Amino acid sequence: MEYRQFIDGKWHDALNGGTWDVINPATEERIATVPFGDAADVEPAVQAAYRALPGWSSLTAYERGEMLMRVARLIYERTEHLAPIITRECGKPLGETRAEWTASAQLFEWFAEEGKRAYGRTIPARAAHKRLIVTHMPVGVVGTITAWNFPAYLLARYWAAALAAGCTIVGRPSELTPMSAMALVNLMQEAGIPDGVVNLVNGDPAPMGEALVKHPLVDKVCFTGSQRVGRLLMAHAADGIKRLSLELGGSAPVLIFDDCDVEQAARMSVAAKFRNNGQVCVSPARFYAQQAIYEDYLEATRSAMKELVVGDGLQAGVTNGPMVSAAGRDKVELFVSDARSKGAVTVMGGTRGVGRGYFYEPTLLTGIRSDMLIACDEVFGPVMPVTPFSTLEEGIALANNTPYGLAGYVIARDLTTATRAYEQLRFGVIGVNDLLPSTPNAPFGGMKQSGFGREMGEEGLHEYLETKFVSIGLV
Repeated sequence: MEYRQFIDGKWHDALNGGTWDVINPATEERIATVPFGDAADVEPAVQAAYRALPGWSSLTAYERGEMLMRVARLIYERTEHLAPIITRECGKPLGETRAEWTASAQLFEWFAEEGKRAYGRTIPARAAHKRLIVTHMPVGVVGTITAWNFPAYLLARYWAAALAAGCTIVGRPSELTPMSAMALVNLMQEAGIPDGVVNLVNGDPAPMGEALVKHPLVDKVCFTGSQRVGRLLMAHAADGIKRLSLELGGSAPVLIFDDCDVEQAARMSVAAKFRNNGQVCVSPARFYAQQAIYEDYLEATRSAMKELVVGDGLQAGVTNGPMVSAAGRDKVELFVSDARSKGAVTVMGGTRGVGRGYFYEPTLLTGIRSDMLIACDEVFGPVMPVTPFSTLEEGIALANNTPYGLAGYVIARDLTTATRAYEQLRFGVIGVNDLLPSTPNAPFGGMKQSGFGREMGEEGLHEYLETKFVSIGLV
């Protein structure tokens, strides 16, 4: 594997000679040193993508699809070698990193086929001498800025769709987890993706992001990250009327109704909440259990949490690795401390790890109030706050009381209750008795301040296509 920047089919160091130490969050040890550039590295990458665009977009969807399918096959073949890369730089256990690479392969598979379905249409004309046609063309050069929590999957979600549509790519991964992105590019090069079609730069996030969104040859920018950065990108994009897709996180509620199987609901909740230590944008963040089952649900949740094992994700049996960084762990500690100071009760956990590694115990809180940080912001960590509610109307009001709108969840047996709930929840993704709803063949994206644009599904392909109307007069 080459762990460097990739521009125009070649591996490069940063133009300024800068480097970055990638740290294992479980041990705080350096695992690699990679190039760390700045805005200057963006320029040759964009130029390479622009030069490659005519050739790549002129290939048939079948030709592009075959190359994307080869990428998928290589990921499947190398999963056991790829999984430890994410574990070492991100911290999540091997079981989760294997699943992430598998999901990444599935995205390449899906869009390898979906690219062939970028259908146009003909429209009956009012005049006999006219023929009206709707067709699609690639958006152009696409810049992607992705987060560290799914360092391979987030890239695959953007790249597979954009490449299937005929676009070319300049990607900037998180500086915390660049090796997974570089590993993916190694496979794409091996799969025969032409030079310049995929380019990867790594470096200072602010100047690189600004350079991508302001560059006149970049036609669209896709971003996964914070609201703060999303707002900055929107401001920069305004000057060039630049297309954006923004996935800005969430504070996902779970409504647990009293007709459910309480033990099953608790197991589902714990599995989803503590996946990647709660560092998942669609991770359930606020749990609301109907009053009649509230105490039983708490007890069942405590029992399920006792089975969690915290440790180095490379070790067998570990279910919860470290936080990705000291800053992430400190934020969790702040949220828990704030909640406690305002009356919250710690049922389980509530302390940081001792010794090396950015560990924090899986934590269960009750007594949540609306003025607590954890009630109104995204903790992005292994903290599970549980609050009782009485009626459907109260539950919906509590769930919707957030500026975020990415994902929301319902656990209920009664079809009427579940239907009324999902219809009234203001979130782009809803799971009913399903706390892991994402799939390549269905759209993913948020409402409100969680951003806009849809990835995956047929909608995901059209995010990277321009619609063109052609009117032909017969003479």
